[in-house]
Amino acid sequence: MNIVGGLQGEYQLTNGYGPSAAPKLLRDHWNNYITEQDFEFMAANSLTAVRIPVGWWIAYDPAPPAPFVGGSLNALDNAFTWAAKHGMKVIVDLHAAPGSQNGQFHSASRDGFLEWGDSYIEETVKVIDFLAASRYGNHPALVAIELMNEPQAPGVKFEDLTKYYRLGYEAVRSHTPNAYVIMSNRLSADSQELLQFARGLSRVVIDVHYYNLFDPMSQQWNLQQNIDIIYNYKASDLSKVTPANGSLSFVGESYHVVRKQQEHV
Repeated sequence: MNIVGGLQGEYQLTNGYGPSAAPKLLRDHWNNYITEQDFEFMAANSLTAVRIPVGWWIAYDPAPPAPFVGGSLNALDNAFTWAAKHGMKVIVDLHAAPGSQNGQFHSASRDGFLEWGDSYIEETVKVIDFLAASRYGNHPALVAIELMNEPQAPGVKFEDLTKYYRLGYEAVRSHTPNAYVIMSNRLSADSQELLQFARGLSRVVIDVHYYNLFDPMSQQWNLQQNIDIIYNYKASDLSKVTPANGSLSFVGESYHVVRKQQEHV
């Protein structure tokens, strides 16, 4: 019998490789996957900002709780330095909240479990407070802090999420009046559910994600059809979460499948 699989997500990776091998593996990745040359290239090609995902354990670097390993904070420091040097801005995105907010590997889920809820709010706010404090809150490259990436409904309750978003917003504002505070919609929920909550808050942005690749027809679309989808349908969707005198909207993630066209001669 052959068992084929792979380590996905930082929890599984660090837990799987263990305390001896995981630190070197992650540090080699941080040192080589993204370098200053990437920022130089992006700036030269008119990109103005980068969205950088971080895990909650970054607040405990250089000695985060097991199985996580230290070093991610230094990598984020480097990104801020390079962004400032090349005239770019940084969006810090809490991609993995304590307990996992969606059960996916990219939120460092403990083997697929979604555990984030009211009991994790205080701990999560501490992470935001750490990110928004003087280390980054006063950094010239900081443009926004995203309080949480892709919370999943109904596992994450709306009342728990808005309670956290209120406290996270206040934590950011206690350190900086200028940074935008980004609030991600819950997956599988109404894209407009945060509009009333965010009304009246200063410099708040609603994050929505569009993944056309999950559409069963996407494999059949060519390049022009993908572009038409954006202009004809996604633009309309965005207008619904960007009401007059309301919050701004932000497409933090988007993925389209473009089928390679073959020419037959």
